[in-house]
Amino acid sequence: MDNNGLDGDLNANVRCQRTGDPKLDKAVQHWLAWDRNQWTRAQVESLVGAGRVDDLSRRLCSRMSFGTAGLRAPMGAGFNRINDLTVIQSTQGLYSYLCRYFADFSSRGVVVGFDTRGQEESGCSSHRWLAKLTAAVLLSRDVPVHLFSSFVPTPYVPYAVKKLRAAAGVMITASHNPKEDNGYKVYWCNGAQIASPHDKEILRCIEEQLEPWSASCWDVGLVDRCSLRTDPLTQINSCYMDELASLCFHRDLNSSSPLKFVHSSFHGVGHAFVQQAFRVFGFPPPIAVPEQKDPDPNFSSVRCPNPEEGESVLELSLLLAERENARVVLATDPDADRLAVAEKSDGCGWKVFTGNEMAALLGWWMFFTWKENHPEPADAQSIYMLATTVSSKILQAFARIEGFHFEETLPGFKWIGNRIHELSKTGSRVIFSFEESIGFLCGDTVLDKDGVSSAAVVAEMAAYLHNKNLSLIQQLHNIYQTYGYHVSKTSYVVCNDPPTIQRIFSRIRNFDGSGSYPKTCGGVQIVHVRDVTTGYDSSQPDLRSVLPVSRSSHMITFTLKNGVVATLRTSGTEPKIKYYTEFCAAPGQRSVSTLEEELRKVTTALVDEFLEPEKNSLIRRLV
Repeated sequence: MDNNGLDGDLNANVRCQRTGDPKLDKAVQHWLAWDRNQWTRAQVESLVGAGRVDDLSRRLCSRMSFGTAGLRAPMGAGFNRINDLTVIQSTQGLYSYLCRYFADFSSRGVVVGFDTRGQEESGCSSHRWLAKLTAAVLLSRDVPVHLFSSFVPTPYVPYAVKKLRAAAGVMITASHNPKEDNGYKVYWCNGAQIASPHDKEILRCIEEQLEPWSASCWDVGLVDRCSLRTDPLTQINSCYMDELASLCFHRDLNSSSPLKFVHSSFHGVGHAFVQQAFRVFGFPPPIAVPEQKDPDPNFSSVRCPNPEEGESVLELSLLLAERENARVVLATDPDADRLAVAEKSDGCGWKVFTGNEMAALLGWWMFFTWKENHPEPADAQSIYMLATTVSSKILQAFARIEGFHFEETLPGFKWIGNRIHELSKTGSRVIFSFEESIGFLCGDTVLDKDGVSSAAVVAEMAAYLHNKNLSLIQQLHNIYQTYGYHVSKTSYVVCNDPPTIQRIFSRIRNFDGSGSYPKTCGGVQIVHVRDVTTGYDSSQPDLRSVLPVSRSSHMITFTLKNGVVATLRTSGTEPKIKYYTEFCAAPGQRSVSTLEEELRKVTTALVDEFLEPEKNSLIRRLV
């Protein structure tokens, strides 16, 4: 086999350096036989030479699996990391499954998009190698590939899958993860992220054929030579912006609004696309944060590229807004599928809205604008709003009073996207969906969260309210007074040791003896427990969870006697245990400080009693 210019004696040298573990020795041999990336080959050779058996085992003796956002892992050498070889293997498996599933696969093809991530020491970049290698594998089997010629927001890939009637889509991105990570996100033909059984079947197909089929799999030049490769960028961007106009209801007001906006793209893809979206809505372009508007895979100006972290990572945006006298700051994450929002509050700095708070505002706005065009109350029976089960119940409160439908899904927008698709087949329409981690979808044109469209919708909502002498903060309080205050807390602890996570959740499931969950939290009685990992729900007559069982991660929800709902779950993309608590008050109940204090006590007890951070060496979130 071609060793990409490396001396053939090297494999012989490596074979002489046995690790003492036959399984690991075989994995090393496979890696060096299959990998043609000189940087990642060198990483494995160096580890073998140094006798780093534990490191080699971690990299080579396990594989990635599909989480809430596809495959996501650090870049670098290893079968459980994102690199040229694992991307080729993943695409081979995807190809095999799609061939079996679609009789017309060879005519429908696959959409491939990418962000701006890269890692020099591994020779991995989203575009230069990973997206082109994905395309090369498919082109080598005569499958049409719609490969974007430049970086795009993640929502463009599911949008393109639907628009082009492709069999599937692949987005090379790790979204807001640390700079070391990258990912391989797969969309089904309906434009939603893959869910079971497709994810498990694709993984099985990957494992059936781990060796690259041929040298063509490594030939990124196919992208430029093959007539089956097309570039959908111009068409998709134009169609997306045309359809975005359907979410704009007050263009004349927007064009005359004195309100100024600042936008940060967090060194990612969002800058040009948010600027275009603003023009569609009649606004002048938002003021860009100059240090963050251009792509930078090192995310040089932020400690982490996740705008969900709040004021600490929005510092440059807020400083620019102060200088420019802009009242609203919008920040899209590096792949522009999430949106953070902050507003200047009179006399007391900046208010950075949580995902739950912004969902209350956007949910109100989407129903308000829908109602303007559908004044008959009976019309509300045909519309839905969706939220993940760990998100605020505020949309449920809206639905209860306004008469539309509300549904919860498991965490992850793949569940929301697939549910929107199912509802559309019955003639129902979903006008707003969200997850608390600042993921919003206004309308149903895209079946994934979308920071680009959400930024434009937030801008229009803010301009409309400003014209009524209201701020976003004031309107949020108006919403709570009408529908009831929903006070929530969302945070996490970091745990880099999977066995520790297993022990923590096993202890919770056997808290007061075998199979017995905790009965109190912070001295407050727990009245119901739902464990979607095992399928148990004490609130149901048959004790079975209504939500689908999800054994790939841990998620346990406690309903307390005082009305607090608290959830512990593992992240599908990061080494975190997340916790969510919410206190839902009835309309008219105004003692917010009492609610907040009660919630604070329960949240503290939830973490200290059930997770035991100090005992388990968990790292608390830096605020």
